[in-house]
Amino acid sequence: LYSDISPLLKDPAAFRTLIDLLEDHLRASFPKIDFIAGKCLDSRGFLIGPPLAQRLGIGFVLIRKKGKLPGPTESVSYALEYGKAELEIQSDAVEPGQKVVIVDDLLATGGTMCAACELLKRLEAEVLECLVVIELKPLKGSEKLKSVPFYSLLQYD
Repeated sequence: LYSDISPLLKDPAAFRTLIDLLEDHLRASFPKIDFIAGKCLDSRGFLIGPPLAQRLGIGFVLIRKKGKLPGPTESVSYALEYGKAELEIQSDAVEPGQKVVIVDDLLATGGTMCAACELLKRLEAEVLECLVVIELKPLKGSEKLKSVPFYSLLQYD
């Protein structure tokens, strides 16, 4: 069974409601956020992060596969179910102490989300929360996040 947000993207009212719900959650949870961060272009998290950041009046920080960002970068390797991968963030994407929420469409095993957290921690940002639309609970990805707060809108068992 494959779970994703494609049906939400086809329905403008449903997508607007999704962004409304995420915005309401963040406004109620955090009085100050500097950036939304998300894995981009090869992930549907890219489709959620920028409109959410725009609604909040803050910037969006790109986290990409290795070799996709210009300028100096920080990178981290992480394990996938089927091998290894690397993510990067631009070295000047955030300043030490800035408050960041990481957004993605889905949390499965947690490897990518943990790697994104590691990148932001290397830049000395404060990760306020990891936020996803869908969590696949049997894969226990949120357990890998340890001390980083986590929020999912929908959970599937």
